[in-house]
Amino acid sequence: MNHTGSKVLQTERLVLRPFRLGDAEAMFSNWAHDGEVTKYLTWTPHKSVEKTQGLLRIWEEEAKNPECYHWAIVLDGEVVGDVALVSNKEECGTVGYCLSRKCWGKGVMTETFRAVLKYLFEEVGFHRIEAVHSVENPASGRVMEKCGLRYEGTRRKAMRLLSTGEWTDIVCRAILEEDYFSKA
Repeated sequence: MNHTGSKVLQTERLVLRPFRLGDAEAMFSNWAHDGEVTKYLTWTPHKSVEKTQGLLRIWEEEAKNPECYHWAIVLDGEVVGDVALVSNKEECGTVGYCLSRKCWGKGVMTETFRAVLKYLFEEVGFHRIEAVHSVENPASGRVMEKCGLRYEGTRRKAMRLLSTGEWTDIVCRAILEEDYFSKA
């Protein structure tokens, strides 16, 4: 594997780059405080921009690690979301993401995820990329399907939603390098 960290990636509309402390206000106002965005995530909405700043300090430090893959999603000069490899083991990774509500339904996350897959398979050399979503969040599953991730199964009541305290079923999807390169 050729671990090169969170290189800046560009698509037709987007720039994916490492987070900066200066992104705190945009991150807080665009998605980190929004209970609708965080509804199916593993963290609760931020109550203050100071919490967001504290998290960005940690992320800036983590970005120095060449095995860390974490990007701010920038659209028209504004930070509107987050995509990261949240687990990285033996050439297999798990991707997680979130996006400002104002960008939902516009193809931004699909464009983002495709760029990340291209980088992780073509430049870094991953063998497998997976992602999961709550059965209650089918839009996230559609993003994964559009990016070529295949359904692998559903884990029953595998995650507690912090937003409600209820357990939810988790759908698992993945793409292998041979799947990716056969479509490229």
